[in-house]
Amino acid sequence: MGLTLLAYAVDYAIFRYRLATNRQPYRQITVTSYDAVAQKNGKTQFLFNPPEVQTCVNTLFPRAGYVPCWYLQRHTEQRTNI
Repeated sequence: MGLTLLAYAVDYAIFRYRLATNRQPYRQITVTSYDAVAQKNGKTQFLFNPPEVQTCVNTLFPRAGYVPCWYLQRHTEQRTNI
């Protein structure tokens, strides 16, 4: 518990420093999203959306309402089940 709290505090301090000195606290990554629509016959129809650019934050934990870049880089395809 203590180690997690320390990591969170250090991560926040580094984020605030990068934000104050304008040292790239944010980055943009292109993400492809698609909708998976379940049909009555048991099949799934996929509806692909055009790629969009999402802003992420260069931190270990989510900050300022943005997802961390390390997470978004690993999840560039986002599926929505309908």
